[in-house]
Amino acid sequence: MLVIGEKINASNKSVAEAIARRDEEYLANLAKAQASAGADYIDVNVGSGQGTQQDEIAAMKWLVEIVQTATDRPMAIDSDSPDVIDSALQKYQGEQVLINSVTAEPARLASIGSLAAKRHAWVVALAMGVEGIPDSVEKRLAACELIAKHLTRLGMTEGQIFFDPLVLPISVDSSQGLVTLKTIEQIKHHFPDARTVIGLSNISYGLPKRHLINRAFMLMAAYAGLDAIIVDPLDAKAMSLVKVANMLVGRDKSCRGYLRAHRKGAIVD
Repeated sequence: MLVIGEKINASNKSVAEAIARRDEEYLANLAKAQASAGADYIDVNVGSGQGTQQDEIAAMKWLVEIVQTATDRPMAIDSDSPDVIDSALQKYQGEQVLINSVTAEPARLASIGSLAAKRHAWVVALAMGVEGIPDSVEKRLAACELIAKHLTRLGMTEGQIFFDPLVLPISVDSSQGLVTLKTIEQIKHHFPDARTVIGLSNISYGLPKRHLINRAFMLMAAYAGLDAIIVDPLDAKAMSLVKVANMLVGRDKSCRGYLRAHRKGAIVD
């Protein structure tokens, strides 16, 4: 399971403040810490809801340079603005990049899909369209179908697509955990070459003991076919369970990855 480090996101107040004051050391250290903890990708998101789009573009260009100087891990460029994504890609020098995200909305498919195809990037595709997040597995799968058809017409392969089945808080609707899990299963059935990804923390929003809920849901999602996870890699218990999940679903031959991590003291119960 690929781990996408979620820490450099301007929705976090301390990160937003560090970006605003151009605190290179703070953000570089945050990137290094995530890489050291086992993150395969470093997510970068400058969207704080404050300022103009030009402010976001300037911040993203600066941040991409900081992160790629701090670590050689590939990056996930995270924004709902095609212009902000484009500005990041202009600065990004790595060979592999993940764009987060596109939806089935025609305008976003045309703009962000074209950027991904041109850059030969991987792309996170949210299972939703113009009407927002669907309330059923069938509607989410239909959105994935539209996205897959459009991206493959642009020359991308299914293997470049990471479908996000979308995670909604079970505190609002207790059926949403199962909807997400069943959507993962159906995506893996209908798009066998594509991959799946979720942002883990949404599932527990509004509930106590959130880490416990998040970790349990990750294991369930791994069984359903989850390929990647957007998570805090500094959460040692969550990272331990990533190793456990890989082992339990047959992705860790002879349990070598788990045993190697255990010998290094990286497995925490």
